This record gives sequence, structure tokens and C-alpha cells, in this order.
Amino acid sequence: MLPDPTVPASLLAVLTFLRGCFTTPTFATFAALVTGLIAQTGRGTVTGMLTGAGLTRTWSHDRAHAFFSRASWNPDLLGISLSHLIVRQLLPADIVLTLAVDDTLFKRRGKKVFGAAWQHDGAATGPYGVGRGTCFVVLGLVVDLPFLSRPVCLPVMARLWRPGQEVSKVDIAASMVRLLAACHHGRRVHVVADAVYHGKALRDLPATCTFTTRLPSSSVLFALAPPRTGKRGRPALKGTRLGTPAQLAATADFAPVRVTRYQRTDTVHLAEVTCLWYGSFHTRTVRVILLRDDTTDTGYDLALVTTDLTSSPAELITRYATRWSIEVTFAEARSILGAGQAHNRTRTAVERTVPFGLYCYTITVAWYALHGHHPGDVAEHRDRAPWYTTKTDPSLSDMAAKLRRVIIAARFMPTRPGQPTEQEIRTVQQAWAAASADAAA
Repeated sequence: MLPDPTVPASLLAVLTFLRGCFTTPTFATFAALVTGLIAQTGRGTVTGMLTGAGLTRTWSHDRAHAFFSRASWNPDLLGISLSHLIVRQLLPADIVLTLAVDDTLFKRRGKKVFGAAWQHDGAATGPYGVGRGTCFVVLGLVVDLPFLSRPVCLPVMARLWRPGQEVSKVDIAASMVRLLAACHHGRRVHVVADAVYHGKALRDLPATCTFTTRLPSSSVLFALAPPRTGKRGRPALKGTRLGTPAQLAATADFAPVRVTRYQRTDTVHLAEVTCLWYGSFHTRTVRVILLRDDTTDTGYDLALVTTDLTSSPAELITRYATRWSIEVTFAEARSILGAGQAHNRTRTAVERTVPFGLYCYTITVAWYALHGHHPGDVAEHRDRAPWYTTKTDPSLSDMAAKLRRVIIAARFMPTRPGQPTEQEIRTVQQAWAAASADAAA
């Protein structure tokens, strides 16, 4: 059993939605480690989670390590349960789901870390764009919350990808999309991804799913297959060669359209072509949307390809722009919650710890939306930091800080049985003295 004040009641109310993924003892460990990772302001290691939960003198650290390396739970099933929590509690009924797919590298050292290798790092600051670590393909639900003016991406699935294995990043992404679509049977699902995600694996997505990605400049497009002639022989699977996106843009008719993206509404020029991208989607009809920011320019600034044949070009541009929210999620999950900082090395532990850290991001936002948000939060922040004159929305750091205050308050409730010990009183007095000395200096 957990010590009574370890997990606040409001956070436990959110975690209860996920109880079915664990046994009773494992759920207690899960709830404590979630609380510890969110409360921890230092390194997000496994022992750091114990420190953040205030359980270093109560539990052996092996209990926390065993949760990731030996306990019986599945990260995919936990993510599916999280997705149901989001859909049922944070989204309007029967809304179309928008999913963002991307991969990111979590830097790791050590020769014995499973899956760690030198590979592409999109967040690298050096000239080479590589780093050593473990790469995870992440699937997140893009949601609009009433207290945010921008969409937020909430991770609901993450799988390890290793260089040199037969399964590609696109294969992993397609597998996760199929699983999530099956678990939300009957719902329409729109998937957005960057230019890396295209290929044969995407041909077999469910009929309820559409896929929108950036079209590589080297792609070759074809007209739709001509009607059958009735003659003997195999019918043609594709029409005449239309060329690359640049060749399409040279002859396309662009029209001005008002488009909302990145919290702005601008007039851009769009052209649309219905065709085949035979190399990736084979005979499935796709649409290519070409965007040009300035009508005086030639060529195009953005080319999208989509299997969505009904949405307007402006809606597709807006939807694709929400893909950036997953990049924000990666940065915030690393810097604020310490996702990916655990030092475990075995295969099972490595495959579980990063998804766990990303799910804590989703849990933090879900807790804030259901129990923590107050209309005066932003005004309070601006009172404390008046230089943020343009701040209108709570950030993840605001949400995490508020949840941390709730966690601390739960540990020091006046209803806590027993009186503080002499050592606890001295520790608080020493902290006050140190704070006074810093202020005087």
C-alpha cells in the first residue's frame, strides 16, 4: 500500500482510469512513480522518481526498477487506455481524431544500453545532425483545449526503433495507427506526419483513416488510371506521368485562399491536383496540395499529399500545421518532466521508460484540464512575472508547477496523523535560514 499522502486525490482520480492495465500492487507502484516524475525537479531517473514521490526511506529502489524491467504491464495497452481517457473526457462526442506521428532521439551513453546507436538527431545543435541514443516513434492525439489557443499533442503510444532492423519507422507508425484505429472502432482518424513517413506500409491503413504528409521534392506523380478499353491484357494501373511537385507547380492554377495556421490567418495561394503517387500509395487516389506564400514567386513553398479526398485544401493546410505540436511535446517532455533521462539498460526497461515519461506528459495535461485549471492562473503568473506582457495561455510548466504544488500540499495536510518530528522542524528552520541568507546577499 502507498503511504496516504503520496498521490493527491485529484491525480489519483485521473490515474484510476488506467487501473485496468495493472495488477493492484503494480498500479500502486505506477501511481507513485508518476507522482515522483512529475514532482521531481532534478533528474528524471528511476531513483529520482522515488525521491520525487518521497518514498526513498519507505521503498527499496529495486521496486521502482522492477516496475520497468520485470513487472507485467504493456506500454501499448497503457497508451490505448490513455487515448480512451482523452477521447471520453477531453474531446466532444463523435469528433474526428487527429493523430501526429514523428520520431525523436533520447540521448544515452554506455555500451550496454539496449537499442542505443549513433543515428540522426533532429534536435542536434552541431553541424552533423547526429547523436547517440535510443530512437522512439511516437503517436500522439492532437487536441484543442478550451483554455489554450494552440493545439497540444498528447502522446498515447511510443515504440523503440533500432537502426539496421528489418522494421522501418514507417512500418512501426503504420502498426500503431492500425492498433489505435481498431481500439476506437468506427471513428474517423486523420494522421499527419513529416516527409519521412511514406511508403508501402501505409497502403493498408483502415478505410476510416486518412494520411497526410509532406511530399518529397523527388516524388514522381501520375495521372489516374485510364478507363478499361475492353481489350485483352492487363489494364493500366496508372495514367500519364505528371512529374515532380516542381513540374506540377509550373503548370498549376493557384488561387488565393485564407488559411489559419500557427495561430495566424493569412492569405496564401493554393493549387490542387488529384493523381496517383504510385511509388508509395500504389493505385490509391491521392490529392496533392501545393502552397505558394507569394503569388509573384514561381514554384511552391509547401507540397502536401493526402488520402483525404473530401476536406478542403485550407482545412488540410490547417490540419498539417498542427503536426508541429508534437515537436513542442518532445521539447517540453524532456526539459520539464525529464522524459528519457532514466539510466536503465535492459531491453524491457528501455522500451518502457521513455513511453512512461511521455505518458506522464499526457497525464499532467489531462489532470490540469479536469481538475487543475482556473481562469485566474495566467493572471496570477503575469502578476509574478509582469514582463510576460503577451502571455495568454497556461504553459506545460505552469500545469506541472500547479500539480507539484498539489502534490506537496497533499503531503503536509493538517489532517496528517501525528506531529512533525524534531528533525522535520529543524529541516524547515534550516531552509528558512538559508532562504533569508540568500535574500540578504
